[in-house]
Amino acid sequence: MLCGNEIELFHHHKIITVKEDISQLQSYENKQRRAFVKQGLMLTLSGIAGVNLISCKDGKGKEKEVSPPEDLMQEHGLLKRVLLIYDACRMHLVNKESFPMDAILKGADIIKTFVEDYHEKQEEDYLFPRFKKANQLTDLVDVLYRQHQAGRKVTAEIIQLSRKVSTTDAEKQRLAELLLAFNTMYNPHEAREDTVLFPAFRKLVSKHEYDSLGEEFEKNEHKRFGEDGFENMINKVATIEKQLGIYDLSQFTPQV
Repeated sequence: MLCGNEIELFHHHKIITVKEDISQLQSYENKQRRAFVKQGLMLTLSGIAGVNLISCKDGKGKEKEVSPPEDLMQEHGLLKRVLLIYDACRMHLVNKESFPMDAILKGADIIKTFVEDYHEKQEEDYLFPRFKKANQLTDLVDVLYRQHQAGRKVTAEIIQLSRKVSTTDAEKQRLAELLLAFNTMYNPHEAREDTVLFPAFRKLVSKHEYDSLGEEFEKNEHKRFGEDGFENMINKVATIEKQLGIYDLSQFTPQV
């Protein structure tokens, strides 16, 4: 029979043992969870890209080319960040708050230079004609093309107004309307391309043509913007975000 001190030591030992077991179990579960998440992420990326992943190496250790839809979807990510810049500027305009107005012009310059004059031209030159020739998704392609044209008109007016040294209240109101119109169109526009047009394009062309287009897209980008063209554009976007105080991602986390 155990005395009082022995009972206390026994219980103390059991508590420690249980804590150790729980700790080991939690460690094992965490490892399993990380492995599951990693595997799921790789499968998701593989499904989106269709073929090669970013920075994926072949048997010789060489970096493989990015697939055409993946390249266009990365550029949509850049576009989305400019849309968020537009949103922030529009709210300042609506609330009649002071903010760096040149952020609008800088964002619009990126839209014109990279999105409209390059990204959209890639879609119009390489994707849209192939869908038309195959008589697939022609109604969607027609709408997307018309939206490209409409977006360019909106951007031209945004640039014209935001270049002014001083703007009237009426001009600021017009800017807010234009920023809203642009975002209202391009949010569903890019979403429809990402979820309908780009996946269908993979099935539309042969593997050889698909891979060749990926290389051609990259060459076009480097020819127009240099080897680090996309990265430089991302840095420009980040600079505007910092200027507006919206760069820190954690600020958008809801307090629940």
